[in-house]
Amino acid sequence: MFGISFSELLLVGLVALLVLGPERLPGAARTAGLWIGRLKRSFNSIKQEVEREIGADDIRRQLHNEHILSMEQEARRILNPQSVSPEAPAAPVANSEAVPPSPVASAESTPAASATTEPTQPPRAP
Repeated sequence: MFGISFSELLLVGLVALLVLGPERLPGAARTAGLWIGRLKRSFNSIKQEVEREIGADDIRRQLHNEHILSMEQEARRILNPQSVSPEAPAAPVANSEAVPPSPVASAESTPAASATTEPTQPPRAP
């Protein structure tokens, strides 16, 4: 995890043995192990809580979006009760940012209009 090799661990253990002595070294190792275990458990619990909160935020956001969509569909049904069927997608609301139909597409749909229109850009030479 930290890139500590066995020889480095052996060196740390030897220094600890020289500094603490053979009587206090087992107690110090036990205390260090307890502290490391507590740190790991606290980090894991914090990590799980953050993951749970992130998941809860995603669920809240999804429920909020679904609620907004259902309100929008209900508003469409109220405004246009005869033109909206449950199977067909609803027409865009007046204040939404809908893309207007392209004049080229509407001109191509009528045969008389396509015969009288000129291309908007000249063809490029190869």
